[in-house]
Amino acid sequence: MQGYGPEMGTFASMCRNITTLRGLDPAATPQEIEAAARQYVRKVTGVQSTSASTADAFERAVTAVTAATAEVLTALPPRKNPPPTVPPLRRPTVIARSAR
Repeated sequence: MQGYGPEMGTFASMCRNITTLRGLDPAATPQEIEAAARQYVRKVTGVQSTSASTADAFERAVTAVTAATAEVLTALPPRKNPPPTVPPLRRPTVIARSAR
């Protein structure tokens, strides 16, 4: 079973689409933090595109998760090793797609 909490003991698995932001050089940008928060909220809610009935709650959740993520990244000590994967916004294919 995947999850996190006292009953689970430790973090068992993370969504494969969310990359580690702690330990990046240069540090994670606000855009990268928001993109990770948005992916997290999409995953846990099952909302891939918002509608009039979901947009407000979805965006409030993204704002809250973005703030919490920025706070924890600032509070944690530096990593000894960089993360194993590059965040999507730093990948050449995504950069090229955004440039179009």
